[in-house]
Amino acid sequence: MAGFSRALFLLTFLLFSFSEAREILVGGKSNVWTIPSSQSQSLNQWAETSRFRIGDTLVWNYEEGKDSVLKVTKEDYEACNTENPEQRFEDGNTKVELQKPGPFYFISGAKGHCEQGQKLIVVVVTPRRRFIGISPAPSPAESEGPAVAPSSGAANLKVGFLAVVVGVMGLL
Repeated sequence: MAGFSRALFLLTFLLFSFSEAREILVGGKSNVWTIPSSQSQSLNQWAETSRFRIGDTLVWNYEEGKDSVLKVTKEDYEACNTENPEQRFEDGNTKVELQKPGPFYFISGAKGHCEQGQKLIVVVVTPRRRFIGISPAPSPAESEGPAVAPSSGAANLKVGFLAVVVGVMGLL
């Protein structure tokens, strides 16, 4: 019975750890928000091998007062334009939550650094959708009572998966 409890705990832990948002250190280590020494040292190389999801938080560590992180448009990223960023961070420990799917563009605010390659594109994946069937929404006349907020598909998936795991473990 102790083995069953341990297995159930492990499966539950894994289920929740895979679905929760993460804090991701940019470049995988501290103090990498610098001018890259070569193209292979570019943060975009790191970003291309990473998977980013909605809710993840990027974390930059750099020396406060000597650099900054600017969240910019694609056009400003390509032109290394530091004049009108969407957001400017200068605290040395910048955290940016990725709140929607698609690309996010970041450049250094230090003069000349972006032109020398200190920039980053992060692409957030679109969440998968599960289609069980298509049914039309009920008309307002069919609805009775107060409106109920839709439940999270991720929460339903977690509970369903947990029920299956418990059922399979019970058979063993």
